[in-house]
Amino acid sequence: MDMRGVSLRWYGALAVMATTTAVAAEYKVPRLPNGVPDLQGLWTNGSATPFERDAKSGDRRSYTQAEADAIREAARARLEADAKPADPNAKQEAGALPPVGNYNLFWTERGDSPVLINGEYRTSMIVDPPNGRMPAMTKEAQERRRAARVKTFGQADGPEQRSLGERCILSFGSSAGPPMLPTMYNSTYQIYQTPDTVVFLAEMVHDARIVRIGGQHGPSSIKKWLGDSVGRWEGDTLVVVTKNFRAEQSFRGTSEDAVFTERFTRVSTDKIVYSFTVEDPKTFVAPFTAELTFDSYPGNVYEYACHEGNYGLPGIIMGARADEEAKEAKQKGK
Repeated sequence: MDMRGVSLRWYGALAVMATTTAVAAEYKVPRLPNGVPDLQGLWTNGSATPFERDAKSGDRRSYTQAEADAIREAARARLEADAKPADPNAKQEAGALPPVGNYNLFWTERGDSPVLINGEYRTSMIVDPPNGRMPAMTKEAQERRRAARVKTFGQADGPEQRSLGERCILSFGSSAGPPMLPTMYNSTYQIYQTPDTVVFLAEMVHDARIVRIGGQHGPSSIKKWLGDSVGRWEGDTLVVVTKNFRAEQSFRGTSEDAVFTERFTRVSTDKIVYSFTVEDPKTFVAPFTAELTFDSYPGNVYEYACHEGNYGLPGIIMGARADEEAKEAKQKGK
């Protein structure tokens, strides 16, 4: 993980995330020389809003102001606790963060405020279906998921069986997208534009997704990491349609035939409203749509230089082979 500069920019980000800038009627979207909206800059999508809504909330779309304040206060308290020096002698349960003897969690960058859109503090990023939860998976997708688990669980005959994030091919979670969602840390982006492209540079695992403005998608036989993204402008909104994914890249079980339609609308000097719709009949019984925000970020995007997996991978693989040889020798000795 890249932790350089994180602690310095961390508290500054809190102030930005707490800002609730109203969309003033007189706000004019900045434009590039060719007349299209200027989305460039540094942004973060960190948020305290969950992707799926708590089932207990039903169709309740937003929190009250008091509830949002309580969530923000609790989130800030958790962030402050994470930044305190860790006690190497503390007794902790297996799997707890931070692990015993590890450094503290100053490097985390969880958002401290619920998503605020059109005056609503959202109870979930998913807005359709109305219950804020993902649609059911098809029987085909359930079988596909079961087969994948049986095939890969516990196996690592080579680096190809390790996760894409560990291999530094794609970001952990779904940071670079599509969809572009916050993660535990490094939920930071830099947007660049040229007349014929928009580039989303994600800090997490240094992914750069290039969106071609205009034109057509390539043939379905050509699969790409992060898919094939083609954009167009609809008024002040950038609409990006992405398809043709590699089989190894999947968002919550999506197939290679999934189609993501994203929308980016700059609504103030420090906020972009971002929504996306997922259509994948092979995986879900219905499409679903989520909405969140990108808030202006006062820090920088740093090089993501995570090498733990790179150095540890030979040891991981050799250790697995040694275990297998030991088991085989034990069986022969019986």
